[in-house]
Amino acid sequence: MSSSGEERGVAVTELEPPRGNRSRFAFACAILASMTSIILGYDIGVMSGAAIFIKDDLKLSDIQLEILMGILNIYSLIGSGAAGRTSDWIGRRYTIVLAGAFFFCGALLMGFATNYPFIMVGRFVAGIGVGYAMMIAPVYTAEVAPASSRGFLSSFPEIFINIGILLGYLSNYFFSKLPEHLSWRFMLGIGAVPAVFLAIGVLAMPESPRWLVVQGRIGDAFKVLDKTSNTKEEAISRLNDIKRAAGIPDDMTDDVIVVPNKKTAGKGVWKDLIVRPTPSVRHILIACLGIHFAQQASGIDAVVLYSPTIFSKAGLRSKNDQLLATVAVGVVKTLFIVVGTCVVDRFGRRALLLTSMGRMFISLTALGTSLTVINRNPVQTLKWAIGLSVTTVMSFVASFSIGAGPVTWVYCSEIFPVRLRAQGASLGVMLNRLMSGIIGMTFLSLSKGLTIGGAFLLFAGVSAAAWVFFFIFLPETRGVALEEMESLFGSYSANKKNNVRTKDKKIVDDEQ
Repeated sequence: MSSSGEERGVAVTELEPPRGNRSRFAFACAILASMTSIILGYDIGVMSGAAIFIKDDLKLSDIQLEILMGILNIYSLIGSGAAGRTSDWIGRRYTIVLAGAFFFCGALLMGFATNYPFIMVGRFVAGIGVGYAMMIAPVYTAEVAPASSRGFLSSFPEIFINIGILLGYLSNYFFSKLPEHLSWRFMLGIGAVPAVFLAIGVLAMPESPRWLVVQGRIGDAFKVLDKTSNTKEEAISRLNDIKRAAGIPDDMTDDVIVVPNKKTAGKGVWKDLIVRPTPSVRHILIACLGIHFAQQASGIDAVVLYSPTIFSKAGLRSKNDQLLATVAVGVVKTLFIVVGTCVVDRFGRRALLLTSMGRMFISLTALGTSLTVINRNPVQTLKWAIGLSVTTVMSFVASFSIGAGPVTWVYCSEIFPVRLRAQGASLGVMLNRLMSGIIGMTFLSLSKGLTIGGAFLLFAGVSAAAWVFFFIFLPETRGVALEEMESLFGSYSANKKNNVRTKDKKIVDDEQ
Protein backbone atom coordinates (compact mmCIF):
# COMPACT_ATOMS: atom_id res chain seq x y z
CA MET A 1 0.00 0.00 0.00
CA SER A 2 1.31 3.40 -0.94
CA SER A 3 1.78 6.21 1.55
CA SER A 4 -0.93 8.27 -0.11
CA GLY A 5 -3.26 5.29 0.15
CA GLU A 6 -2.55 5.08 3.88
CA GLU A 7 -3.27 8.81 4.21
CA ARG A 8 -6.67 8.31 2.61
CA GLY A 9 -7.46 5.54 5.06
CA VAL A 10 -6.84 7.43 8.31
CA ALA A 11 -9.64 8.18 10.72
CA VAL A 12 -11.55 11.40 10.35
CA THR A 13 -10.37 12.57 13.77
CA GLU A 14 -6.78 12.53 12.56
CA LEU A 15 -7.43 14.66 9.51
CA GLU A 16 -5.98 18.08 9.14
CA PRO A 17 -8.37 21.02 9.66
CA PRO A 18 -10.11 22.72 6.72
CA ARG A 19 -7.69 24.45 4.36
CA GLY A 20 -9.89 27.13 2.93
CA ASN A 21 -12.24 27.23 0.03
CA ARG A 22 -11.13 25.00 -2.83
CA SER A 23 -14.19 25.65 -5.00
CA ARG A 24 -12.25 28.15 -7.10
CA PHE A 25 -10.40 25.30 -8.80
CA ALA A 26 -13.68 23.54 -9.62
CA PHE A 27 -14.95 26.91 -10.86
CA ALA A 28 -11.97 27.23 -13.22
CA CYS A 29 -12.44 23.66 -14.49
CA ALA A 30 -16.12 24.32 -15.19
CA ILE A 31 -15.27 27.47 -17.15
CA LEU A 32 -12.69 25.67 -19.31
CA ALA A 33 -15.01 22.73 -19.98
CA SER A 34 -17.82 25.11 -20.89
CA MET A 35 -15.72 26.91 -23.51
CA THR A 36 -16.97 24.32 -26.04
CA SER A 37 -20.43 25.70 -25.41
CA ILE A 38 -19.47 29.20 -26.60
CA ILE A 39 -18.52 27.77 -29.99
CA LEU A 40 -21.64 25.61 -29.99
CA GLY A 41 -23.85 28.61 -29.20
CA TYR A 42 -22.12 30.71 -31.83
CA ASP A 43 -22.78 28.07 -34.50
CA ILE A 44 -26.47 28.06 -33.54
CA GLY A 45 -26.96 31.81 -33.15
CA VAL A 46 -24.98 33.04 -36.14
CA MET A 47 -27.09 31.06 -38.60
CA SER A 48 -30.26 33.01 -37.72
CA GLY A 49 -28.88 36.17 -39.35
CA ALA A 50 -26.52 34.53 -41.84
CA ALA A 51 -29.46 32.66 -43.34
CA ILE A 52 -30.92 35.91 -44.64
CA PHE A 53 -27.81 36.56 -46.73
CA ILE A 54 -27.14 32.91 -47.65
CA LYS A 55 -30.66 32.59 -49.05
CA ASP A 56 -30.21 35.63 -51.28
CA ASP A 57 -26.59 34.88 -52.30
CA LEU A 58 -27.03 31.17 -53.06
CA LYS A 59 -30.65 31.55 -54.25
CA LEU A 60 -32.06 28.96 -51.85
CA SER A 61 -35.70 27.92 -51.57
CA ASP A 62 -37.52 27.90 -48.20
CA ILE A 63 -37.16 24.11 -48.03
CA GLN A 64 -33.40 24.30 -48.61
CA LEU A 65 -33.14 27.04 -46.00
CA GLU A 66 -35.09 25.01 -43.43
CA ILE A 67 -32.83 22.02 -44.00
CA LEU A 68 -29.72 24.19 -43.68
CA MET A 69 -30.98 25.70 -40.42
CA GLY A 70 -32.00 22.47 -38.71
CA ILE A 71 -29.61 19.89 -40.15
CA LEU A 72 -26.80 20.82 -37.73
CA ASN A 73 -28.78 19.23 -34.90
CA ILE A 74 -29.57 16.10 -36.90
CA TYR A 75 -25.88 15.70 -37.73
CA SER A 76 -25.08 16.19 -34.04
CA LEU A 77 -26.81 12.86 -33.30
CA ILE A 78 -23.67 11.16 -34.61
CA GLY A 79 -21.50 13.03 -32.10
CA SER A 80 -24.01 12.53 -29.27
CA GLY A 81 -24.24 8.82 -29.96
CA ALA A 82 -20.48 8.38 -30.03
CA ALA A 83 -19.70 10.75 -27.15
CA GLY A 84 -20.58 8.39 -24.32
CA ARG A 85 -18.39 5.54 -25.54
CA THR A 86 -15.62 7.92 -26.63
CA SER A 87 -15.48 9.67 -23.25
CA ASP A 88 -15.38 6.33 -21.45
CA TRP A 89 -12.51 5.26 -23.72
CA ILE A 90 -10.24 8.32 -23.94
CA GLY A 91 -11.55 10.30 -20.97
CA ARG A 92 -13.74 13.37 -20.57
CA ARG A 93 -10.92 15.88 -21.15
CA TYR A 94 -9.71 14.60 -24.53
CA THR A 95 -13.31 14.24 -25.70
CA ILE A 96 -13.60 18.02 -25.22
CA VAL A 97 -10.47 18.46 -27.37
CA LEU A 98 -12.05 16.26 -30.06
CA ALA A 99 -15.20 18.41 -30.04
CA GLY A 100 -13.06 21.53 -30.52
CA ALA A 101 -11.32 19.96 -33.51
CA PHE A 102 -14.66 19.28 -35.22
CA PHE A 103 -15.77 22.86 -34.54
CA PHE A 104 -12.57 24.25 -36.07
CA CYS A 105 -12.82 22.22 -39.27
CA GLY A 106 -16.56 22.83 -39.64
CA ALA A 107 -16.22 26.61 -39.28
CA LEU A 108 -13.49 26.77 -41.94
CA LEU A 109 -15.49 24.63 -44.37
CA MET A 110 -18.61 26.81 -43.97
CA GLY A 111 -16.62 30.03 -44.26
CA PHE A 112 -15.05 28.98 -47.57
CA ALA A 113 -18.19 27.36 -48.99
CA THR A 114 -18.98 28.26 -52.59
CA ASN A 115 -22.32 26.46 -53.00
CA TYR A 116 -25.11 24.70 -51.09
CA PRO A 117 -23.56 21.18 -50.98
CA PHE A 118 -20.23 22.64 -49.77
CA ILE A 119 -21.84 24.50 -46.88
CA MET A 120 -23.81 21.36 -45.96
CA VAL A 121 -20.52 19.46 -45.60
CA GLY A 122 -19.33 22.14 -43.18
CA ARG A 123 -22.59 21.85 -41.23
CA PHE A 124 -22.06 18.08 -41.07
CA VAL A 125 -18.58 18.38 -39.53
CA ALA A 126 -19.64 21.14 -37.11
CA GLY A 127 -22.73 19.10 -36.17
CA ILE A 128 -20.61 16.20 -34.95
CA GLY A 129 -18.73 18.66 -32.73
CA VAL A 130 -22.05 19.96 -31.37
CA GLY A 131 -23.08 16.43 -30.39
CA TYR A 132 -19.83 15.78 -28.55
CA ALA A 133 -19.84 19.16 -26.78
CA MET A 134 -23.44 19.09 -25.58
CA MET A 135 -22.92 15.75 -23.84
CA ILE A 136 -19.43 16.06 -22.42
CA ALA A 137 -19.35 19.59 -20.94
CA PRO A 138 -22.15 19.11 -18.36
CA VAL A 139 -21.04 15.57 -17.52
CA TYR A 140 -17.45 16.65 -16.87
CA THR A 141 -18.55 19.61 -14.75
CA ALA A 142 -20.98 17.51 -12.70
CA GLU A 143 -18.27 14.94 -12.00
CA VAL A 144 -15.69 17.53 -10.89
CA ALA A 145 -17.98 19.76 -8.81
CA PRO A 146 -18.80 19.14 -5.12
CA ALA A 147 -22.49 18.55 -4.33
CA SER A 148 -22.86 21.96 -2.64
CA SER A 149 -22.15 23.86 -5.87
CA ARG A 150 -22.86 21.22 -8.53
CA GLY A 151 -26.04 22.90 -9.79
CA PHE A 152 -24.32 26.27 -10.13
CA LEU A 153 -21.25 24.91 -11.89
CA SER A 154 -23.19 22.44 -14.07
CA SER A 155 -25.20 25.36 -15.44
CA PHE A 156 -22.06 26.91 -16.93
CA PRO A 157 -22.39 25.12 -20.30
CA GLU A 158 -25.86 26.64 -20.75
CA ILE A 159 -24.56 30.10 -19.80
CA PHE A 160 -21.74 29.81 -22.33
CA ILE A 161 -24.12 28.53 -25.02
CA ASN A 162 -26.14 31.70 -24.56
CA ILE A 163 -23.01 33.87 -24.62
CA GLY A 164 -22.12 32.13 -27.89
CA ILE A 165 -25.62 32.74 -29.28
CA LEU A 166 -25.35 36.42 -28.34
CA LEU A 167 -21.94 36.64 -30.02
CA GLY A 168 -23.46 35.04 -33.12
CA TYR A 169 -26.23 37.65 -33.15
CA LEU A 170 -23.69 40.46 -32.75
CA SER A 171 -21.61 38.96 -35.54
CA ASN A 172 -24.73 38.99 -37.75
CA TYR A 173 -25.31 42.66 -37.04
CA PHE A 174 -21.75 43.89 -37.61
CA PHE A 175 -20.82 41.70 -40.59
CA SER A 176 -24.13 42.52 -42.27
CA LYS A 177 -22.52 45.80 -43.35
CA LEU A 178 -20.20 43.87 -45.70
CA PRO A 179 -21.14 42.92 -49.27
CA GLU A 180 -23.67 40.09 -49.34
CA HIS A 181 -21.29 37.44 -50.72
CA LEU A 182 -18.74 38.18 -47.95
CA SER A 183 -20.97 38.89 -44.96
CA TRP A 184 -22.25 35.38 -44.27
CA ARG A 185 -18.82 33.83 -44.96
CA PHE A 186 -17.20 36.01 -42.29
CA MET A 187 -20.08 35.28 -39.91
CA LEU A 188 -19.55 31.53 -40.19
CA GLY A 189 -15.77 31.33 -40.67
CA ILE A 190 -14.82 33.42 -37.64
CA GLY A 191 -16.09 30.58 -35.45
CA ALA A 192 -12.82 28.72 -36.05
CA VAL A 193 -10.84 31.17 -33.89
CA PRO A 194 -12.16 30.24 -30.41
CA ALA A 195 -11.73 26.52 -31.21
CA VAL A 196 -7.95 27.05 -31.20
CA PHE A 197 -8.01 28.68 -27.76
CA LEU A 198 -10.22 25.85 -26.50
CA ALA A 199 -7.68 23.19 -27.47
CA ILE A 200 -4.94 25.08 -25.59
CA GLY A 201 -7.07 25.76 -22.52
CA VAL A 202 -8.13 22.15 -22.08
CA LEU A 203 -4.49 21.18 -21.44
CA ALA A 204 -4.76 22.96 -18.07
CA MET A 205 -7.77 20.88 -16.99
CA PRO A 206 -7.56 17.75 -14.83
CA GLU A 207 -9.37 14.58 -15.83
CA SER A 208 -12.72 13.73 -14.23
CA PRO A 209 -12.13 12.01 -10.85
CA ARG A 210 -14.99 9.58 -11.47
CA TRP A 211 -13.51 8.50 -14.79
CA LEU A 212 -10.11 8.08 -13.12
CA VAL A 213 -11.61 5.85 -10.42
CA VAL A 214 -13.29 3.63 -13.01
CA GLN A 215 -9.86 3.30 -14.68
CA GLY A 216 -8.34 2.24 -11.34
CA ARG A 217 -6.27 5.44 -10.96
CA ILE A 218 -7.27 6.09 -7.36
CA GLY A 219 -4.29 8.30 -6.55
CA ASP A 220 -4.89 10.63 -9.49
CA ALA A 221 -8.59 10.80 -8.66
CA PHE A 222 -7.84 11.81 -5.08
CA LYS A 223 -5.53 14.60 -6.25
CA VAL A 224 -8.36 16.10 -8.30
CA LEU A 225 -10.89 15.69 -5.48
CA ASP A 226 -8.44 17.24 -3.03
CA LYS A 227 -8.23 20.35 -5.21
CA THR A 228 -12.01 20.66 -5.66
CA SER A 229 -13.11 19.95 -2.06
CA ASN A 230 -13.14 22.37 0.85
CA THR A 231 -11.46 19.91 3.23
CA LYS A 232 -9.46 16.71 2.96
CA GLU A 233 -12.27 14.99 4.86
CA GLU A 234 -14.70 15.94 2.11
CA ALA A 235 -12.27 14.73 -0.57
CA ILE A 236 -11.92 11.34 1.13
CA SER A 237 -15.68 11.05 1.57
CA ARG A 238 -16.29 11.83 -2.11
CA LEU A 239 -13.61 9.34 -3.16
CA ASN A 240 -15.14 6.58 -1.03
CA ASP A 241 -18.61 7.31 -2.45
CA ILE A 242 -17.28 7.08 -6.01
CA LYS A 243 -15.46 3.81 -5.27
CA ARG A 244 -18.59 2.26 -3.81
CA ALA A 245 -20.66 3.36 -6.80
CA ALA A 246 -18.05 1.83 -9.13
CA GLY A 247 -18.07 -1.46 -7.18
CA ILE A 248 -14.54 -1.06 -5.76
CA PRO A 249 -14.03 -2.51 -2.25
CA ASP A 250 -13.11 0.00 0.50
CA ASP A 251 -9.88 -1.89 1.31
CA MET A 252 -8.45 -1.22 -2.17
CA THR A 253 -6.59 2.03 -1.46
CA ASP A 254 -3.46 1.82 -3.60
CA ASP A 255 -2.78 4.64 -6.05
CA VAL A 256 -3.28 2.28 -9.01
CA ILE A 257 -5.52 -0.77 -8.78
CA VAL A 258 -7.11 -3.37 -11.02
CA VAL A 259 -10.82 -2.59 -10.97
CA PRO A 260 -12.97 -5.70 -10.37
CA ASN A 261 -15.31 -6.46 -13.29
CA LYS A 262 -14.00 -3.38 -15.07
CA LYS A 263 -16.33 -2.10 -17.82
CA THR A 264 -14.71 0.94 -19.31
CA ALA A 265 -15.80 0.73 -22.92
CA GLY A 266 -19.56 0.67 -22.34
CA LYS A 267 -19.81 -3.14 -22.19
CA GLY A 268 -23.13 -4.12 -20.65
CA VAL A 269 -24.17 -0.51 -20.15
CA TRP A 270 -26.85 -0.40 -22.85
CA LYS A 271 -28.38 -3.59 -21.50
CA ASP A 272 -28.56 -2.13 -17.98
CA LEU A 273 -29.83 1.19 -19.32
CA ILE A 274 -32.43 0.14 -21.90
CA VAL A 275 -32.99 -3.64 -22.17
CA ARG A 276 -33.25 -4.63 -18.50
CA PRO A 277 -33.14 -1.50 -16.35
CA THR A 278 -33.98 -1.51 -12.66
CA PRO A 279 -37.10 0.47 -11.67
CA SER A 280 -34.87 3.33 -10.54
CA VAL A 281 -32.88 3.42 -13.78
CA ARG A 282 -36.08 3.22 -15.84
CA HIS A 283 -37.49 6.21 -13.94
CA ILE A 284 -34.22 8.12 -14.40
CA LEU A 285 -34.22 7.40 -18.15
CA ILE A 286 -37.86 8.52 -18.52
CA ALA A 287 -37.10 11.70 -16.57
CA CYS A 288 -34.02 12.49 -18.67
CA LEU A 289 -35.69 11.88 -22.04
CA GLY A 290 -38.86 13.69 -20.97
CA ILE A 291 -37.10 16.85 -19.82
CA HIS A 292 -34.95 16.99 -22.98
CA PHE A 293 -38.01 16.48 -25.20
CA ALA A 294 -39.93 19.22 -23.40
CA GLN A 295 -37.04 21.68 -23.55
CA GLN A 296 -36.94 21.62 -27.34
CA ALA A 297 -40.54 20.77 -28.26
CA SER A 298 -41.70 23.93 -26.48
CA GLY A 299 -40.18 25.92 -29.35
CA ILE A 300 -37.04 27.62 -28.06
CA ASP A 301 -35.03 26.89 -31.20
CA ALA A 302 -37.79 28.32 -33.37
CA VAL A 303 -37.10 31.64 -31.64
CA VAL A 304 -33.31 31.25 -31.59
CA LEU A 305 -33.04 30.30 -35.27
CA TYR A 306 -35.86 32.34 -36.76
CA SER A 307 -35.97 35.51 -34.65
CA PRO A 308 -35.59 37.81 -37.70
CA THR A 309 -38.44 35.98 -39.45
CA ILE A 310 -40.66 36.19 -36.36
CA PHE A 311 -40.01 39.91 -35.96
CA SER A 312 -40.72 40.40 -39.66
CA LYS A 313 -44.10 38.69 -39.25
CA ALA A 314 -44.70 40.82 -36.15
CA GLY A 315 -44.33 44.01 -38.20
CA LEU A 316 -40.62 44.97 -38.13
CA ARG A 317 -39.84 45.55 -41.80
CA SER A 318 -36.14 46.46 -42.14
CA LYS A 319 -33.38 43.87 -41.81
CA ASN A 320 -31.50 46.21 -39.49
CA ASP A 321 -34.46 46.41 -37.06
CA GLN A 322 -34.93 42.65 -37.20
CA LEU A 323 -31.25 41.99 -36.41
CA LEU A 324 -31.25 44.57 -33.59
CA ALA A 325 -34.33 42.97 -32.03
CA THR A 326 -32.61 39.59 -32.38
CA VAL A 327 -29.56 40.94 -30.52
CA ALA A 328 -31.98 42.03 -27.76
CA VAL A 329 -33.25 38.44 -27.58
CA GLY A 330 -29.66 37.26 -27.10
CA VAL A 331 -29.03 39.82 -24.34
CA VAL A 332 -32.21 38.87 -22.45
CA LYS A 333 -31.50 35.15 -22.84
CA THR A 334 -27.95 35.52 -21.52
CA LEU A 335 -28.90 37.73 -18.56
CA PHE A 336 -31.65 35.42 -17.36
CA ILE A 337 -29.54 32.30 -17.81
CA VAL A 338 -27.10 33.85 -15.32
CA VAL A 339 -29.99 34.46 -12.91
CA GLY A 340 -31.14 30.85 -13.27
CA THR A 341 -27.62 29.58 -12.64
CA CYS A 342 -27.26 31.64 -9.46
CA VAL A 343 -30.50 30.35 -7.92
CA VAL A 344 -30.51 26.68 -9.01
CA ASP A 345 -28.77 25.53 -5.82
CA ARG A 346 -30.89 27.83 -3.66
CA PHE A 347 -34.41 27.08 -4.90
CA GLY A 348 -33.82 23.64 -6.37
CA ARG A 349 -34.22 22.05 -9.78
CA ARG A 350 -37.88 21.05 -9.55
CA ALA A 351 -39.17 24.46 -8.46
CA LEU A 352 -37.29 26.28 -11.23
CA LEU A 353 -38.50 23.85 -13.89
CA LEU A 354 -42.15 24.20 -12.85
CA THR A 355 -41.95 27.99 -12.59
CA SER A 356 -40.12 28.28 -15.90
CA MET A 357 -42.46 26.04 -17.87
CA GLY A 358 -45.55 27.74 -16.43
CA ARG A 359 -44.33 31.16 -17.50
CA MET A 360 -43.33 29.82 -20.91
CA PHE A 361 -46.91 28.63 -21.41
CA ILE A 362 -48.27 32.10 -20.62
CA SER A 363 -45.74 33.83 -22.90
CA LEU A 364 -46.32 31.45 -25.82
CA THR A 365 -50.09 31.79 -25.53
CA ALA A 366 -49.83 35.59 -25.62
CA LEU A 367 -47.30 35.50 -28.49
CA GLY A 368 -49.42 33.13 -30.57
CA THR A 369 -52.52 35.25 -29.97
CA SER A 370 -50.83 38.55 -30.92
CA LEU A 371 -49.27 37.09 -34.08
CA THR A 372 -52.66 35.66 -35.08
CA VAL A 373 -54.27 39.09 -34.67
CA ILE A 374 -51.54 40.71 -36.81
CA ASN A 375 -51.87 37.98 -39.47
CA ARG A 376 -55.64 38.55 -39.72
CA ASN A 377 -55.24 42.32 -40.09
CA PRO A 378 -52.57 42.69 -42.82
CA VAL A 379 -53.66 46.17 -43.84
CA GLN A 380 -53.79 47.76 -40.39
CA THR A 381 -50.67 48.53 -38.30
CA LEU A 382 -51.64 47.34 -34.84
CA LYS A 383 -48.96 48.84 -32.64
CA TRP A 384 -50.26 47.15 -29.49
CA ALA A 385 -50.06 43.71 -31.15
CA ILE A 386 -46.56 44.43 -32.51
CA GLY A 387 -45.42 45.57 -29.07
CA LEU A 388 -47.02 42.52 -27.42
CA SER A 389 -45.34 40.17 -29.91
CA VAL A 390 -41.87 41.62 -29.29
CA THR A 391 -42.44 41.71 -25.52
CA THR A 392 -43.67 38.12 -25.31
CA VAL A 393 -40.72 36.85 -27.38
CA MET A 394 -38.47 38.44 -24.75
CA SER A 395 -40.53 37.07 -21.83
CA PHE A 396 -40.52 33.59 -23.40
CA VAL A 397 -36.73 33.43 -23.71
CA ALA A 398 -36.38 34.91 -20.20
CA SER A 399 -38.72 32.26 -18.74
CA PHE A 400 -36.90 29.51 -20.61
CA SER A 401 -33.48 30.74 -19.53
CA ILE A 402 -34.27 30.93 -15.82
CA GLY A 403 -35.27 27.27 -15.59
CA ALA A 404 -35.80 24.92 -18.55
CA GLY A 405 -32.59 26.10 -20.22
CA PRO A 406 -29.93 25.49 -17.54
CA VAL A 407 -31.75 23.00 -15.29
CA THR A 408 -32.23 20.43 -18.06
CA TRP A 409 -28.47 19.98 -18.37
CA VAL A 410 -27.86 20.09 -14.61
CA TYR A 411 -30.57 17.55 -13.89
CA CYS A 412 -29.69 15.03 -16.59
CA SER A 413 -25.94 15.17 -15.93
CA GLU A 414 -26.39 14.28 -12.25
CA ILE A 415 -29.19 11.68 -11.99
CA PHE A 416 -27.60 8.63 -13.69
CA PRO A 417 -25.45 6.11 -11.77
CA VAL A 418 -21.75 6.61 -12.49
CA ARG A 419 -21.41 3.55 -14.78
CA LEU A 420 -24.41 4.62 -16.88
CA ARG A 421 -23.85 8.38 -16.78
CA ALA A 422 -22.00 8.98 -20.04
CA GLN A 423 -24.29 6.81 -22.17
CA GLY A 424 -27.44 7.95 -20.35
CA ALA A 425 -26.56 11.60 -20.79
CA SER A 426 -25.73 11.00 -24.46
CA LEU A 427 -29.21 9.52 -25.03
CA GLY A 428 -30.74 12.67 -23.59
CA VAL A 429 -28.57 14.87 -25.79
CA MET A 430 -29.47 12.81 -28.87
CA LEU A 431 -33.19 13.33 -28.24
CA ASN A 432 -32.57 17.01 -27.50
CA ARG A 433 -30.74 17.52 -30.79
CA LEU A 434 -33.28 15.43 -32.73
CA MET A 435 -36.15 17.59 -31.49
CA SER A 436 -34.14 20.75 -32.11
CA GLY A 437 -33.43 19.60 -35.66
CA ILE A 438 -37.09 18.76 -36.29
CA ILE A 439 -38.19 22.19 -35.03
CA GLY A 440 -35.51 23.95 -37.09
CA MET A 441 -36.29 22.00 -40.27
CA THR A 442 -40.09 22.32 -40.08
CA PHE A 443 -40.82 25.72 -38.51
CA LEU A 444 -41.30 27.62 -41.78
CA SER A 445 -43.55 24.87 -43.15
CA LEU A 446 -45.41 24.66 -39.82
CA SER A 447 -45.92 28.43 -39.89
CA LYS A 448 -47.40 28.22 -43.38
CA GLY A 449 -49.67 25.31 -42.44
CA LEU A 450 -50.93 26.59 -39.07
CA THR A 451 -49.95 30.27 -39.48
CA ILE A 452 -47.09 31.54 -37.35
CA GLY A 453 -49.48 32.33 -34.50
CA GLY A 454 -50.87 28.81 -34.62
CA ALA A 455 -47.35 27.37 -34.44
CA PHE A 456 -46.67 29.19 -31.18
CA LEU A 457 -50.05 28.17 -29.75
CA LEU A 458 -49.02 24.58 -30.49
CA PHE A 459 -45.78 25.16 -28.56
CA ALA A 460 -47.90 26.55 -25.70
CA GLY A 461 -49.82 23.26 -25.57
CA VAL A 462 -46.55 21.32 -25.37
CA SER A 463 -45.44 23.55 -22.48
CA ALA A 464 -48.63 22.82 -20.56
CA ALA A 465 -48.14 19.07 -21.00
CA ALA A 466 -44.49 19.41 -19.96
CA TRP A 467 -45.50 21.17 -16.71
CA VAL A 468 -47.69 18.19 -15.80
CA PHE A 469 -44.87 15.76 -16.63
CA PHE A 470 -42.37 17.67 -14.48
CA PHE A 471 -44.81 17.75 -11.56
CA ILE A 472 -45.40 13.98 -11.65
CA PHE A 473 -42.07 12.51 -12.68
CA LEU A 474 -39.23 14.73 -11.43
CA PRO A 475 -38.04 14.52 -7.79
CA GLU A 476 -35.84 17.25 -6.31
CA THR A 477 -32.10 16.49 -6.50
CA ARG A 478 -30.62 19.59 -4.85
CA GLY A 479 -27.82 18.83 -2.40
CA VAL A 480 -27.84 15.06 -3.01
CA ALA A 481 -24.50 13.36 -3.67
CA LEU A 482 -24.23 11.83 -7.15
CA GLU A 483 -23.68 8.39 -5.64
CA GLU A 484 -26.96 8.66 -3.67
CA MET A 485 -29.05 10.02 -6.53
CA GLU A 486 -30.51 6.67 -7.61
CA SER A 487 -32.39 6.33 -4.30
CA LEU A 488 -34.67 9.25 -5.26
CA PHE A 489 -36.07 7.38 -8.25
CA GLY A 490 -38.09 4.24 -8.84
CA SER A 491 -41.30 4.99 -6.93
CA TYR A 492 -43.19 7.85 -8.57
CA SER A 493 -45.62 8.17 -5.64
CA ALA A 494 -42.68 8.57 -3.24
CA ASN A 495 -41.21 11.63 -4.95
CA LYS A 496 -42.52 14.12 -2.45
CA LYS A 497 -41.46 11.95 0.47
CA ASN A 498 -37.94 11.62 -0.94
CA ASN A 499 -37.76 15.36 -1.50
CA VAL A 500 -38.67 16.04 2.11
CA ARG A 501 -36.12 13.56 3.36
CA THR A 502 -33.44 15.08 1.14
CA LYS A 503 -34.16 18.59 2.43
CA ASP A 504 -34.23 17.43 6.04
CA LYS A 505 -30.90 15.66 5.62
CA LYS A 506 -29.35 18.78 4.07
CA ILE A 507 -30.57 20.93 6.96
CA VAL A 508 -29.09 18.51 9.50
CA ASP A 509 -25.78 18.43 7.63
CA ASP A 510 -25.68 22.24 7.50
CA GLU A 511 -26.32 22.47 11.24
CA GLN A 512 -23.51 20.06 11.97
